[in-house]
Amino acid sequence: MSYAISVRELKDRLDKGDKVFLLDVREPHEYSMAKIEGSVLIPLGTLPTSLDQLNPADEIVALCHRGMRSADAVGFLLQQGFSNVKNLVGGIDAWSLEIDPEVPRYR
Repeated sequence: MSYAISVRELKDRLDKGDKVFLLDVREPHEYSMAKIEGSVLIPLGTLPTSLDQLNPADEIVALCHRGMRSADAVGFLLQQGFSNVKNLVGGIDAWSLEIDPEVPRYR
């Protein structure tokens, strides 16, 4: 099973109305600069104490700036027994480049 999803796949799924929980694991200052509409911010460092905010039955797509922290989040969630989790490859940066140029890019 693949634990990765491209920005194009995610956009297509959202456009179809698929129910996907978008978990943004960046820091609040990053989230305030750029976000995908409907995403929920739970910074990676607080994820272990925030598991009660997640439903293991949901399909969860984790995202961050470029995909590294969200890959860590996916690994952690898998260890916690979550099975339907995916990492957004390229993160919000790829989303801005390939899907929605209205979403600001940052360093």
